[in-house]
Amino acid sequence: MDTAFLTFLGISVLVVASPGPDTALTVRNALVGGRRAGIFTALGVLVGQVVWAMATSVGLVALLLASEPVFQALKLVGAAYLIFLGIQSLRSACLHAPRPSAVPTASRGTKFSRLRAFRQGVINDLANPKMAVFFASVLPQFAPEGRGMLSALVALGLVFAALTFVWLALYAAVVARAGVFLRGPRVRRAIDGTAGAALIGLGIKVAVEER
Repeated sequence: MDTAFLTFLGISVLVVASPGPDTALTVRNALVGGRRAGIFTALGVLVGQVVWAMATSVGLVALLLASEPVFQALKLVGAAYLIFLGIQSLRSACLHAPRPSAVPTASRGTKFSRLRAFRQGVINDLANPKMAVFFASVLPQFAPEGRGMLSALVALGLVFAALTFVWLALYAAVVARAGVFLRGPRVRRAIDGTAGAALIGLGIKVAVEER
């Protein structure tokens, strides 16, 4: 592997390991629905990043970033979606009285719709303006100019997406494993409340952040 690709891998690992909206959503879904829900959320994020990679390779992301109104709209949509998910978690913590029957069990992960987790992962990633900035500003620096640039951009995007999926899937497995010890109704409500506050905080941060 050449130095440029190793540098790209190093940057990608740092970006992937940095907590953000995708990580927060994966943790929340893994706690609510178990390991499978977390992994399907990570799979949705993977698909979202593949879309970003394809859009970058054909120049759509550059056009998006060049249009301030479009970028701001995307940012507000992403922020609103995170806040919406956070409010859902807070409602779950505040409105649902703790009952033993409502406590997640080992099979709870199958009751949390995999399609729902997957869909949330896709939307959450596509509505994250930081992904647009990363793909448009970082990937072209490591793609050779000329006829091979298109395929190189796609390949780099797929590598980044794969790294993200592996990291989030491992995260989901660890969180779900720890969740076995957090099955009490009071603890569950506290987790829902904390996750809700974190998602709302991230949504506000996305809304007010500059590029």
